Amino acid sequence: MTAPPPLPHAELAAPERRSVESALDRLANLPGALLPILHAVQDQLGYVPPASVPLIAGRLNLSRAEVHGVVSFYHHFRTVPPGRHVLQLCRAEACQALGARDLAARLQERLGVDFHGTTADGRVTLEAVYCLGQCAVAPALMLDGKPHGRLDARALDALLDSLEAS
Repeated sequence: MTAPPPLPHAELAAPERRSVESALDRLANLPGALLPILHAVQDQLGYVPPASVPLIAGRLNLSRAEVHGVVSFYHHFRTVPPGRHVLQLCRAEACQALGARDLAARLQERLGVDFHGTTADGRVTLEAVYCLGQCAVAPALMLDGKPHGRLDARALDALLDSLEAS
């Protein structure tokens, strides 16, 4: 029995490759460099392209499976580009106790996506996070890096309406 042919690997576009190589050049010599590199790549590109995994693995002398395992284990990392807006709803205890479950259901209904999904028009990516450090103003979310607290259905709807208008 012969082995199946290897799957073709997508190539990184030149700008993405430069971003990954820059992160590797700056961070590869740190102890435990994988996480800082993955964060740097996602900060620069908005996601960790699957095609970057072999490059990262090779530079760090890790297997592709090890790098992929870290990327897929942490919900923070995306393997596809996010929407134009990233909405992160806190799912930690304080926010849950003060209504985040209802807000999650409302978000999913209004956006038509589950957590870690992007709306069909590419406008919004919805993510769950497990503490924004905004417990005093729970329930909270982060929209494009800006925190919003003391949310209720009306405030959430106003926020979503502003996204639709933009």
